[in-house]
Amino acid sequence: MNSHSISSTVDPKQLKSSALAYIGDAVYEVYIRNHLLEKGEVKPQQLHRLATGYVSAKAQATIIRTLIEDDEITDEEQGVVRRGRNSKMGTIPKNTDIQTYRYGTAFEALIGYHYLSGNGKRLDDIVQRAIKIVEMGVQKGG
Repeated sequence: MNSHSISSTVDPKQLKSSALAYIGDAVYEVYIRNHLLEKGEVKPQQLHRLATGYVSAKAQATIIRTLIEDDEITDEEQGVVRRGRNSKMGTIPKNTDIQTYRYGTAFEALIGYHYLSGNGKRLDDIVQRAIKIVEMGVQKGG
């Protein structure tokens, strides 16, 4: 999927992490829906269930932790992730622990940062890697 920022007037470096995560959540969701359609998934209930495996806080936390452990993010990206992880939480998660939720938010902030920065190539690379991480976890019984 090719992506380009829709807002060149917004400076992602000046935005709060929660705003980066807000847009990142939506952008990542579109990528995942597109991925599932490309795989031939078409039943709405199945699409929603499958998408949840990619977009849940648990999945996103696993993705960002893997990217960090495998040294796949730059120093600049680590700063974005740190800001996202440490941002004030507006809501307390119901179905996950706070640590997992914070890492999930950090992943969404990273996606939002690249989207708003117009870094389409890097965004595509991170999302493709995220999909591989999730699918490898599923294969392992993750």
